[in-house]
Amino acid sequence: MGTRSMIAIQNPITKTVKAVYCHWDGYLEHNGAILNEHYSNSPKVNHLIAMGDLSSLRSEIGEQHNFSRLDSTLPEEEYERLYGNMCTFYTRDRGETAPYKKFETTADAVEHYTGAWCEYFYVFKYDEDLETGKWYYKTRTGGWKSVAQALNKLAKEEEVCSS
Repeated sequence: MGTRSMIAIQNPITKTVKAVYCHWDGYLEHNGAILNEHYSNSPKVNHLIAMGDLSSLRSEIGEQHNFSRLDSTLPEEEYERLYGNMCTFYTRDRGETAPYKKFETTADAVEHYTGAWCEYFYVFKYDEDLETGKWYYKTRTGGWKSVAQALNKLAKEEEVCSS
C-alpha cells in the first residue's frame, strides 16, 4: 500500500501553490529526504512540479521510461541500473493526464490532497535569493516543520539508539 504525499512549491510573492500527488513512499525518511537532498533549488523543484503527478519520487527527474519494470523486457538489474534513480510520472511514463494543480493557499492544497488520502504534505518555500529554498512538511494532524531539522533529529535519535 502506498504512503501518499503532496509535493508543492509556494510562490514567494502571491503565496499561490502548485502541487502534485505522489503515490509511493511519502514518509519523511524517503520522500522528505529525497526532496531535502536533491531538490534544493527552484528550477529543479519547478521542473518536478511541472511534470505532474508522480507514482514515485527519485533523486533525478530523468527521462521517459516504462512505468514499471514489469512493462519492460529488460532484466530487473538492467532496468534498475538505467532508471532506478529516475522519478516515475503518470503523464510522461504512463501516458495519463495528471497535471499539477494550482491553489490559492497552502491550506487549500492540503485540504484537496487530504481528500486524495495523502498522509504527508511537503512544500518548498523560497529563501530571500529566490533561487534556493527550504522544504517544510506536515502530517494530517501536525503543524508545519522543517524537513531538514526533522531529518537531523531522526538521525540523532537513531545514533543514540544504536550506541
